[in-house]
Amino acid sequence: MRRVTAPALARLKKDKRKIVMVTAYDSTMARLVDAAEVDVILVGDSLGMVMLGMQTTVPVTLDHMVLHTASVTRGGRRALVVADLPFMTYQQSVSAALESAGRLLKEGGAQAVKLEGGETVLPQVQALVQAGVPVMGHLGLTPQSIHAFGGYRVQGRGQNAASKLMEDALALEQAGAFALVLECIPSNLAARVTRKLAIPTIGIGAGPKCDGQVLVLHDMLGMFSELQPVFVKRYAEVGQAITEAVSRYGEEVRAGEFPGPEHGYGDKP
Repeated sequence: MRRVTAPALARLKKDKRKIVMVTAYDSTMARLVDAAEVDVILVGDSLGMVMLGMQTTVPVTLDHMVLHTASVTRGGRRALVVADLPFMTYQQSVSAALESAGRLLKEGGAQAVKLEGGETVLPQVQALVQAGVPVMGHLGLTPQSIHAFGGYRVQGRGQNAASKLMEDALALEQAGAFALVLECIPSNLAARVTRKLAIPTIGIGAGPKCDGQVLVLHDMLGMFSELQPVFVKRYAEVGQAITEAVSRYGEEVRAGEFPGPEHGYGDKP
């Protein structure tokens, strides 16, 4: 089975075929979504909230990301695995970005990295691309900047904000980014950016005109309810099913119904 590559996403955009991207944080989930033939698995720093119980993505460390990325790459065989560079592992310098990305590729097995920001991270994007690291950009609501934004709010509203986002998008493309996540921006702005760029755009809360879409797996499966953004569609209620299954198990254990004779071993070899 051939793995999806960064250049393959460009071909999907050229052919007007939508890109499917979801998050995964461990080998089991990576194997399941890979079987569904998604194009991209994002090992997002959202794992801090979804898997580790953090309030934001800010406390996530590079060690966290390396550990979870390695788990995902062991489970996924087809999808392109993109790993987030966590907060303050790339912003401070080009050398920090190179070292951090190097660990995600060498130790984690990722095939690409994602970072947040526009013109302020252009030197890092250029250096990573020159070093042979595929880079996915991320504009709009960038969760690592949540304290600066004052909360989870739609970005890019108003002429000045929209113009700045367009400038950043074009600059990231020029710097060598192979794709761009657009999060929580007006649908019309996302459509304009998508038409303007040669590289694919992947939306989350950015409307239907992006070249692809991404959702947090645990959101779309009903396994994470602390945040319920308007852009999330629930495709299953796995969380409820898990609770009900474990509850039935508990009832049977307490009633002495489990394990039954069929769940044990006899004396004969």
